[in-house]
Amino acid sequence: MAQEGGLKAPHRHHLDWQSDEFWNEASLLKEMERVFDICAGCRRCFSLCNAFPTLFDAVDATSEGEVSHVDHKIFWEVVDHCYLCDLCFMTKCPYVPPHPWDVDFPHLMLRGKAWKFRNHGASLRDKILSAPEKLGNFLGIPIVAQTVNAANKNRAVRKLVQGVAGIHADAVVLEFHSNTARKRLKHHTPPAANAEAAEGTRGKVAVFLTCYGNRSAPGQVTDLIAVLEHNGIPTRLTPQEHCCGMPKLELGDFDTIRKNKETNIPMLAKLVDEGWDVVAPIPSCVLMFKQELPHLFPEDADVKKVQENIYDPFEYLMLRHKAGKLRTDFKQALGKVMYHVPCHQRVQNIGLKTKQLLEMVPNTQVRAIERCSGHNGTYAVKREFHEISMKIGRPVMGQVAESGCDHYFSDCPMAAEQIQNGLPDRRAPESAFQLLRLAYGI
Repeated sequence: MAQEGGLKAPHRHHLDWQSDEFWNEASLLKEMERVFDICAGCRRCFSLCNAFPTLFDAVDATSEGEVSHVDHKIFWEVVDHCYLCDLCFMTKCPYVPPHPWDVDFPHLMLRGKAWKFRNHGASLRDKILSAPEKLGNFLGIPIVAQTVNAANKNRAVRKLVQGVAGIHADAVVLEFHSNTARKRLKHHTPPAANAEAAEGTRGKVAVFLTCYGNRSAPGQVTDLIAVLEHNGIPTRLTPQEHCCGMPKLELGDFDTIRKNKETNIPMLAKLVDEGWDVVAPIPSCVLMFKQELPHLFPEDADVKKVQENIYDPFEYLMLRHKAGKLRTDFKQALGKVMYHVPCHQRVQNIGLKTKQLLEMVPNTQVRAIERCSGHNGTYAVKREFHEISMKIGRPVMGQVAESGCDHYFSDCPMAAEQIQNGLPDRRAPESAFQLLRLAYGI
């Protein structure tokens, strides 16, 4: 960014959410009008999500074509359509700090969500959807899991749920496993010997399961651990896991985020102090610890410690490869692979590490799709947003459907399920960990 005759890298301000100004409605609406006016004059982000078309259409519908003439109720619709992917800040906006206009659209939307939650609360549906840990603890009971998973595949039941609970009948909803990842790995113990430290890694990994990994994708967790240990990296599970807080961030529930932080961060910081690196299988959860919590709690030394020692799995494996510590004796080609790069991984600024690693497999071609799948946390399952989410994801779904690929996946399993939902044949996705196990022959 050009400023005072020089070039400076973009940066983000921390969220001053404990100040009175942050919660002042008049101040918030004034800042919305300022930023929306800049966005309406630029419009580079028109294709990213439905927040921007909602704003631009409202501006164009006024007699003056000005944000100042837009009803403030539209401002809150814009807030609702933002699912905090951060791509406008990271990939599109030319006015982010240190530009004097100081635009951070996602953080402004987050402020709006927080104000709305504090002053108006949330629907029962939204509270339930943003509490995957509590939901999973109940729905993971064996008989309950079987009943709910079966009901979610019944069209008549889903139509009823849509009418009563506001969860769209065509949306993909979570499947819950009673045989969780933690149960499957109950007797797992890491090898006694540690791998050699290299490229900033200590050579032993504590896996933060995440709510989704534990209850809804346990096979992906066991595949991840198999890959790590195949590369001589001792692994263990963290003693426990509470929700990272990302679903509550989307809701604007900062108080619950703080409570979850006070449970997770001391535990993870202790593991770091004991020499463990931390890896989590879900990009959104990694992002929460890498970026969102540090912006919310910048003075917390343990938050900073975890931020510096938590990794995306393929980021970690590629660091090991850079030091010559990754096995490349692959046994099985993967052929043509379509790889959807999820938004919450893209904005970590780590590059296409998954693609780079899989392309080391002989006779394997990986095509990356760097567009939003439309899933976006709980957005795609809500009755009022599902059809919009499918429209957002259609270009991704189309590329996969037309590719003739041997495999397709996303680093975010929920995004992969959203893509599957839009394919004509409903072909099931795989996971990067599953493909790597296949390539290794383990």
